[in-house]
Amino acid sequence: MSHEVVTITNTAYNHSQSVVDRLTKLRTQCSELPMTLVLDNAAYQRCAWVRDKAAELNIQLLFLPPYSPNLNLIARLRKFVQAQCLNSVYHEPFGAFKQAMDASLKKTAPDDTLQLATLLTLKLQPFKAS
Repeated sequence: MSHEVVTITNTAYNHSQSVVDRLTKLRTQCSELPMTLVLDNAAYQRCAWVRDKAAELNIQLLFLPPYSPNLNLIARLRKFVQAQCLNSVYHEPFGAFKQAMDASLKKTAPDDTLQLATLLTLKLQPFKAS
């Protein structure tokens, strides 16, 4: 796991076309690496078009179980970014808000590697069945 953040920014709703665009961008940036993309259970991510495109690009799709926010690494990254650029800050125009978010995402890899390594880990606390 590289902890590299690859972003595609949009200001509209997510849909299957945006997922296909992301798959294509990821495969272009990491053309030779084996790739598994972890997704939640949104319908636009599970559709046949997205699954077919992923297979064509040799990307394995791994869907999280429903209602599993602790397993969702992007939710953890979002919380980190919000703490970096949004806590107690009001951004008047939307452009200022977008710039703050983009700047925070761009600096995550080089500046916050140690924090991200501990935040974006797959090591989970095991629980014994009762």
